[in-house]
Amino acid sequence: MFNKHDIKRNEFMLNGGFGKKGYDWWWHSFTARNAATNEEKPFYIEFFICNPKLGGDEPIFGQLKENKEKGLRPSYLMVNVGTWKSPMKGQFHRFFGINNVEIHKKSPYSVKADDCYISEEETYGKVYVSEEDVKLHPEYMSDAGSISWNLKIKKDIAYNVGYGAGKLFRNLQLFEMFWHVEGMKSRYSGEIILNGEKYIVSEDNSYGYADKNWGRDFTSPWLWLSSCNLVSSISGKRLENSAFDIGGGRPKIGFIALKRKLLSGFYYEGKCFEFNFSKFWTNTRTKFESHETEDEIIWHVEQKTWNNKMITDIRCKKEDMILINYESPDGEKRHNRLWNGGNGEGKVALYHKNKLVDEIICRNVGCEYGEYNK
Repeated sequence: MFNKHDIKRNEFMLNGGFGKKGYDWWWHSFTARNAATNEEKPFYIEFFICNPKLGGDEPIFGQLKENKEKGLRPSYLMVNVGTWKSPMKGQFHRFFGINNVEIHKKSPYSVKADDCYISEEETYGKVYVSEEDVKLHPEYMSDAGSISWNLKIKKDIAYNVGYGAGKLFRNLQLFEMFWHVEGMKSRYSGEIILNGEKYIVSEDNSYGYADKNWGRDFTSPWLWLSSCNLVSSISGKRLENSAFDIGGGRPKIGFIALKRKLLSGFYYEGKCFEFNFSKFWTNTRTKFESHETEDEIIWHVEQKTWNNKMITDIRCKKEDMILINYESPDGEKRHNRLWNGGNGEGKVALYHKNKLVDEIICRNVGCEYGEYNK
């Protein structure tokens, strides 16, 4: 049973070695509607902290040539807010020096810097990046735009990966990248202003998602798929108490890189279908691949345990996606083609003991794929 809420896993994790070489982020994605046209548009909000023990009053950018020459690693809070789906898609970054960030490190967590705030139950803030900023400061890794938001958050279904992100492994900082999903299905309400246009976010159709990642570096390949906007193709009914999440790539334990593996869970109307390689007794086996066509990114994932099977096929238009930007805590930017989207579509087939349980139509799929530069 992986639907176990645990807000301790959402605490600030950059202690010990992670404080000088580590990142910690809280991610929220959801769908809004244009107040004037009712057009659907997906958004995301992320608070990303990097190397807090190296910081000061001003943000330190790892991509700056002078910082690279001095051997300075990045340190900041990056408020990363963006939107998918053309037109007006993009990512907008605002940076703060660590000394100007208030962090409530224990649960329930909160992070505040100036007028930007995030916690378990709400988030608000403003980000503005001018065209001149983009030209003069490529280290911002940002598009130009203006966005503000004020949202309430309710987290209904969790994906708790188990002991792999438990207290012992967290304290040992054993994995290079940790993951916890407190809100595999979340409900958001409030509003967003994007470049002067107002969008309304409603609980009943926000199709929200909230998770957390932390560690010392990212994975490659990097894969993520998730949705709670699900309809049974057999019965035609909307699955109101369901959500799925797939994440991972090539996890590392210390300096040892494991073969291509994923952590996955489908909460299907109260029943758990889990495919978790760390739970070795379930005999989880995974095959996955993702590739680009001229105009799409396509994912295919097959997973099996002793009793269950899940086959996932998702696609998303490249014109609706962004190449999301992060630099690693060591100051290198290895992911330069990390496709990230919020309105993928496809199907998931669930089987129990080789019998089809359901084939589910998935929309508003959060999706991501990328590999390090060759």
